[in-house]
Amino acid sequence: MTRRGWALFLALGVIWGVPYAMIRIAVRDFDPVVVAGGRTAIGALLLLPIALYGKSLGPALRRWPWLVAYTLVEITGPWLLLGHAETKLNSSTVGLLVAAVPLVAVVVVTALGHEAFDSRRVVGLLVGLGGVLALVGLDIDLSDFGALAAVGITAVGYAVGPIIINRKLADLPPMGVVTGSLVLAAALYAPFVAWRWPERITAPAGWSVLGLAVLCTAVAFLVFFALIGEVGPARATVITYINPAVALVIGVSLLGEPLTAGMAIGFPLVILGSILGTAKARPRVVAEPQPVDTVG
Repeated sequence: MTRRGWALFLALGVIWGVPYAMIRIAVRDFDPVVVAGGRTAIGALLLLPIALYGKSLGPALRRWPWLVAYTLVEITGPWLLLGHAETKLNSSTVGLLVAAVPLVAVVVVTALGHEAFDSRRVVGLLVGLGGVLALVGLDIDLSDFGALAAVGITAVGYAVGPIIINRKLADLPPMGVVTGSLVLAAALYAPFVAWRWPERITAPAGWSVLGLAVLCTAVAFLVFFALIGEVGPARATVITYINPAVALVIGVSLLGEPLTAGMAIGFPLVILGSILGTAKARPRVVAEPQPVDTVG
């Protein structure tokens, strides 16, 4: 990887590890739908001129049924659910649980019949599941089941979203897809944002929403597209393993969240399980058929 590639990789690892802390700060004063709505609306406004200038929005909107499906499972649902989850759970805990997304993706892709399990993937899923159970069993009160379910649904959405991209939207300009999704999500959130608008805007929550929109959405996607252009899409997805570590460090060091036994045990297991579970299956060696002599 080039120096520019490493710089983009590290920058994106930090940028996409920060949202969990910002969401945690914002939902202390704002309703989760206001946080998600503000993030998508401002992010859309920032990216829209770029998408319009590059004429990438039109092709994405013409594929609107799949664009809507992608928006619902990748942005609208997850960003709202993460906000609800972080009204109960620490940002570092949520970040570590979301790290299980690659494991969920393996299960979904296999269930759809696109890929087959091999022994390494089975081991990876079991190890990753052990990590999730360690996080849940040691750190999370069962009274927070609703928050835990919200993170679980988010993980499924984050796993299904890329599948929709790969199967139905892969030939479209990424900038058009992302911008179109943000515009749609902002429109879906708008009436609920108006309903739940806070009586006053506090500085910590306001700056957090602005940071989510500018840094963690608009800038993040621009960096991500640059990273894909530099190292390719396959290597760019390795960023998934960096984000949770950043979320953990920020949550513990800046927000004063505890570093627990569940995190110490569960985090490395989830990452190891994700690496094993998402490894490409080894090609099967099929013996060459032997010629059969026929009589007559």
